[in-house]
Amino acid sequence: MDQATNKDAPQNSITFVYQTKVASSFRSVVVIWCKNPIEHSLSMTLENPSEENKYTCKIDLESGKSWGKKGLKSFEIEGARLDIFWDFRHAKFSTSPQPCSGYYVALVYKKEVLLLLGDLVNDAYARTKSKPSPQEATLLCKKENVHGKKLFCTRAMLEEGKPEHDVVIETSLSGPDDPEMWISIDGMLASRIMNLNWKFRGNEIVMVNNLPVQILWDVHDWLFNDLGSGPALFIFKPGFLEHTSDSNSREFTERSDDNNKHDLLEENLSTRSFFHFLYAWRTV
Repeated sequence: MDQATNKDAPQNSITFVYQTKVASSFRSVVVIWCKNPIEHSLSMTLENPSEENKYTCKIDLESGKSWGKKGLKSFEIEGARLDIFWDFRHAKFSTSPQPCSGYYVALVYKKEVLLLLGDLVNDAYARTKSKPSPQEATLLCKKENVHGKKLFCTRAMLEEGKPEHDVVIETSLSGPDDPEMWISIDGMLASRIMNLNWKFRGNEIVMVNNLPVQILWDVHDWLFNDLGSGPALFIFKPGFLEHTSDSNSREFTERSDDNNKHDLLEENLSTRSFFHFLYAWRTV
């Protein structure tokens, strides 16, 4: 179980998993933005298929010195240099551990930019003296932890290759009425789930700009465990789950005693297209 589902240590973190071609093979690139009382950091890890060791670069975003927010780290892969360039000197943050503007992070191999994060695109190409790779990195999934009492907000890519949409999950879990949950996208109500005591796991297809989006949820820990003992899990996927069978859907909805349900769900989802995993932690 990774940090996104570690019930003992919830934290504000966002994980992106990309796939890109480096040298002669496709490799996963894991980007983790993390902010907690101890640190504020960015970690970038490139898979190394031939060895257990991975290529990892960790950047401290708490540094008070502007010179400490610009750097370069290099590795050697198949006889050539792999460079990670970054510049956070003018980065602007909101409530997310990821900057909202004023930065770049570039993954460069043989003078080709394999992955570029941030809005300072021209600055990144000028500094790296590189050109875009003919094969752009593919975003496979986004995993995010959010915390709240009744409201949980995120931004999710619900259309392939398009800007992210604002997603708000609102809950009413106590009081005289049955627990309910509302999911809004860009300010419009997309789904209302009533009788959550019976529908604490499920899935639904909603339309966003006339395109289907699959939403899956598991809020068992919200309703039947102690506050803070574990997060609810929401998954957003543009399009349909092509291989989802009726039996798999029933298993997801009915297996209320499975302590590893989050892991099992992730393992059984196809990673050939994009998924957004949202872990929502309730707070007092």
